[in-house]
Amino acid sequence: MKLLLVEDEQSFADILLRRLTHQGYQCLHADTVEKGLEMAQQSFPTHLILDLKVGSQNSLSILPQLRQLLPTSRIILLTGYASIATAVEAIKAGADDYLSKPVDSKTLLAMLAGDTPKEVTQNTNIMSPARLEWEHIQQVLKANQGNISATARQLGMHRRTLQRKLIKKPRSD
Repeated sequence: MKLLLVEDEQSFADILLRRLTHQGYQCLHADTVEKGLEMAQQSFPTHLILDLKVGSQNSLSILPQLRQLLPTSRIILLTGYASIATAVEAIKAGADDYLSKPVDSKTLLAMLAGDTPKEVTQNTNIMSPARLEWEHIQQVLKANQGNISATARQLGMHRRTLQRKLIKKPRSD
C-alpha cells in the first residue's frame, strides 16, 4: 500500500506520515501541488491524501488529473477550511472522501480502507441554518473578491447587515 500525502504544514505531515507508516503504508510526501502531481505520475500510489490549501494553491486543481491517472486509487481531501461548496466540488472533481481537520487516526484509516466508520455516521454534525448562511456568504464574498458592497447587493441585503453577519461567525453545529 503506497500512500502519497500532499501537505505543506511540515509538523502535521510528519505526525500523519509516522502514524500511517506504523499502519503498514509506504508513505511519500510532497509539500506543493506540483510536486504532488509529479510524484503521483512517478510512483502510482494506491492512496492519496490531499490538503485543500497547499501554500497559496488549491489542490482541487489537480484532482481531475489524479483521478484520470489513478482511477482505482483512494483519494481523500483533508482540509481545515471545510464547507459544503468545497466538499461538493471535491467529490465532483474525483475525490473519494472529504474530511475536515482535525481528523482522528481511526476515522482516517477507515476512510483510506474505503469504509465509513460507525462513529462518523452516528456523530455527523448537521450544520445549523446560521452556519449554512455564513458559508454561503463566504462563497459570495470570495466570488466578489472581498468587496462587501458588491456582495451585499448580490445577496439582497444592506451593507451594514452583511458586516454584522460577517463579524458573528456561527459555531459549526
